[in-house]
Amino acid sequence: MLLLVKNKEDWSKVHSLSIGLLGLGTVGSGVVKVIENHQDKLIHQVGCPVKIKKVLVQDIEKEREVQVDSTMLTVDPAEVLLDPEIDIIVEVMGGVEETKKHLIQALQQKKHVVTANKDLMALYGPELLAAAANYQCDLFYEASVAGGIPILRSLVEGLASDRIAKMMGIVNGTTNFILTKMSKEGRSYDDVLTEAQRLGFAEANPAADVEGLDAARKMAILSTLGFSMEIKLDDVKVKGITEITGEDIRYGKQFGYTMKLIGYAHRDQDAVEVSVLPTLISNAHPLASVNDEYNAIYVYGEAVGETMFYGPGAGSLPTATAVVSDLVGVMKNMRLGVNGKSSVNPQYQKHLKSDDEIYSKYFIRFCIHDGVGVMTKVTSIFATYDVSLEKVLQHPLAEEKAEIILVTHRASRENFRTVMTELREVPAVVKIESVYRVEEGDTV
Repeated sequence: MLLLVKNKEDWSKVHSLSIGLLGLGTVGSGVVKVIENHQDKLIHQVGCPVKIKKVLVQDIEKEREVQVDSTMLTVDPAEVLLDPEIDIIVEVMGGVEETKKHLIQALQQKKHVVTANKDLMALYGPELLAAAANYQCDLFYEASVAGGIPILRSLVEGLASDRIAKMMGIVNGTTNFILTKMSKEGRSYDDVLTEAQRLGFAEANPAADVEGLDAARKMAILSTLGFSMEIKLDDVKVKGITEITGEDIRYGKQFGYTMKLIGYAHRDQDAVEVSVLPTLISNAHPLASVNDEYNAIYVYGEAVGETMFYGPGAGSLPTATAVVSDLVGVMKNMRLGVNGKSSVNPQYQKHLKSDDEIYSKYFIRFCIHDGVGVMTKVTSIFATYDVSLEKVLQHPLAEEKAEIILVTHRASRENFRTVMTELREVPAVVKIESVYRVEEGDTV
């Protein structure tokens, strides 16, 4: 850029805007492609050319998906962060602690920031947003959740006048791909995970995805924005998909359910619950038909009612599109002279629901010795704690044993946990195989 834009009257003197890119991996390459291929669209949107001036990489000699002039590449963060001609920093390098330091330094240099880093925003989002406001800079992070789906912008802008009561969705493409293949093709978890790694849907170390941490970070970000209260990663109850078996999926189908890893955030008055759990969801619910690596987020607002956002949750170009959309937002704010004024602090104090305030249906699969009076003893435990049974299936096994599959009516988590504790102490109960939340989608 040839002139620092201090107010909207200066914009007519701007000849171009310069971008500093941190990272040139899958998403970074996509950002380069979108900026190069959509230059006419960007000029139309913001009134001047947009150019990438410098790119921070780990290895200048590495072969890459896109051709970038070697003079643009650097391994020194200072060449990007301290360059006075760079207006906006785009961070797609990943990482947390070091990346946070880079972005703070960029903000101190009065550079606006666009990031796709969900890990960073889930852990340090409020701190970074406060720093951006302090230095009168924008910090946008649409691409940190659900790739190319504009869910964050929709919550902040499109649904700004509504009161969000519930958000529920599939926010991790890796786990959805695995569960789709297990359900539709009857394959094992390990077999499908290997295929997902081969196709690039899963990392060599898939723990963050399959153990639910990736989805939990996204739900913390969504809940903070949707409920306007500061929800931290530790506030999200998390369980991954590694223990799901073909039997669980098969029995779920018999009851009319599909297995999904569901991010769930619900507000009653001023109390909230946020979780990421394997969930048996009714086949009648729209999320049940979201397959493979796709993401979808169902949002219920008190005024608008039900809405659902659907699309590719990851990938080079979908995520890059979200990044560049944020770039356009920053540049429009520059033209209007309103940078650093869009962030709004959380409105409400955080109040997490206790276990006696959280209600759900549950699926339980367990093995018993099939003797006289055993089922009477089992059902009496449920009745004692006001957990009624909606569906019951008994399947005989060898050696005078039986497999029992139950679906409860809605019950408090506290009562259900007490039932499970007492059930494990019954001598005739051989083993509790699995327990899952059940979501019919018929309640807000």
